[in-house]
Amino acid sequence: MSSNDLAITETPRHPALGAVPHAAGAADYIALLKPRVMSLVLFTAFAGLLLAPGQIHPVIAVMALLCIAMGAGASGAINMWYDADIDAGMARTCRRPIPAGRIAPGEALGFGATLAVASVLMMGLWVNLAAAALLALTIAFYVFVYTMWLKRRTPHNIVIGGAAGAFPPMIGWAAVTGDISLGSLALFAIIFMWTPPHFWALSLYRDGDYARVGVPMLPVVAGRRETKRQILIYTLLLLPLTLAPVALGVSGWLYGLGALVSGAGFVACAIAVWRADDDDERPARRMFGYSLIYLFALFALMLVERVALPVS
Repeated sequence: MSSNDLAITETPRHPALGAVPHAAGAADYIALLKPRVMSLVLFTAFAGLLLAPGQIHPVIAVMALLCIAMGAGASGAINMWYDADIDAGMARTCRRPIPAGRIAPGEALGFGATLAVASVLMMGLWVNLAAAALLALTIAFYVFVYTMWLKRRTPHNIVIGGAAGAFPPMIGWAAVTGDISLGSLALFAIIFMWTPPHFWALSLYRDGDYARVGVPMLPVVAGRRETKRQILIYTLLLLPLTLAPVALGVSGWLYGLGALVSGAGFVACAIAVWRADDDDERPARRMFGYSLIYLFALFALMLVERVALPVS
């Protein structure tokens, strides 16, 4: 499908999403926060907090994580408000609270905006200004750069927009140190490079959804073969990048060995996707599932090593 085709199929903003047939429940507001995404955000933020040099009071650490959770939830809620029209046209997202009619768009926007402002103010008052500034940047980047600017306009939406998901470990690090260092940038870089193959694997078996609502994901614009090639390239580039924490002294040999082994598995998934027939979705589904385990394993290894074998 060409970019011109996308322009034709693009759906209008928020069609007929204003009516709410019944009062929203607590579960609907929790769903607005994208709890599964939030859990990964919190885990990587916690890793950044624990891996950072220096000490932080446990109460302040909990406050920092609470603010990061609020900021992540705020981003999710505002994203669901803005994307309610395309969510309504996709099988994966049509049951979300706004397109399903359980929460009015304006309520979701107000909820998200309140959480966003509160999270940044609380981070600045309770933790430090550097962490608050990074949190504000993360929310703004996800909402304005990724959601409102990139997502509907370019197949590079995931490549550039992935930075929003890579900031949390930097925020956790800054909560301890009050600054940005090469160590926190290495954690950022790992998530940033992991994001495109992770989401492109998903888009390979959800490309019909994206084409229907006019979102120019890579398989829709460039085709499945080019997407598979890009997945393999990014996965190969990611493998040596995961060793940056070892080179910078953030982690040691235990993490390095685990990163090589698990990274080899990720590359094997990418090769399987590359070799698969275009109508075989199984390798892409397996890669998407493995990608979640892979990122969790990388940061878990850093944490386990820091606790069991502190780097001298």
